[in-house]
Amino acid sequence: MTDALAPVGDLPGVADAVADARKAVDRLLGHRILRRRSAEVSTESALRGARASAVLEGATVTLDELRTTEHPADPVVQGSLRVSAELGALADTWRQAPRQVLARLHVLAAADAVDDAALGRPRDDDPGKPVTDPLGLGTPPSPQEVAARLGTLSDLLTAPTKAPALVVAAVVHGELATLRPFGWGDGIVARAAQRLTLVARGFDPKSLTAPETGHAELAGEYAAALRGYASGSAEGVAAWVAHCAAATAAAARDSQAICEAFMRG
Repeated sequence: MTDALAPVGDLPGVADAVADARKAVDRLLGHRILRRRSAEVSTESALRGARASAVLEGATVTLDELRTTEHPADPVVQGSLRVSAELGALADTWRQAPRQVLARLHVLAAADAVDDAALGRPRDDDPGKPVTDPLGLGTPPSPQEVAARLGTLSDLLTAPTKAPALVVAAVVHGELATLRPFGWGDGIVARAAQRLTLVARGFDPKSLTAPETGHAELAGEYAAALRGYASGSAEGVAAWVAHCAAATAAAARDSQAICEAFMRG
């Protein structure tokens, strides 16, 4: 079987970007506070990731607001929190049945925003159900193209590959964010799927980093990098993977700061 993902890792600049991200995560993993408090770091990272993903999806919310007992009622915020809370339980299923997990992620993300009948189901041609576009990506692919490419993505995720986990995660994120398969909450799902891929493939098995925070930190480049990926050009795909690597490295630095804060008490 052809390894369709491996050539992405060979695109110019990708290997160096992936190596830089790997170094940043390894530096984090060596922090001594993780011997005792890794679960707390993961929890804080998850909260920051949820907040970042909600902001990228158009919400306005602060970390302090998320720490209160009454979270903002915004469905984007609520969906981001639900997705983040359940990611850890989905890693094993993601390895074997990615489409099942994508459906679950959409149910979590969109429970407050769409009809029950649409939860977890790829969108159809109904003109009364417009596709949200918080990043300004333009006209989405047709439902027919979505169905075909989701099938291809599922096949790629369940087949062996020599591509680094970060490359696989970037492709997953890029496909889902540009396909907008569900019509609402697709960015939340796409960013969660990137993080889930990094966990499931052993890049960050304890989910100590939240790439969503890195994408938010690099928000000025995020949509442009996605458009480059959507173009299908080698340059565009390479730039997108490099962006995902930079976001992951930034997320590792953010988690490093969490560790330092815990050290200071």
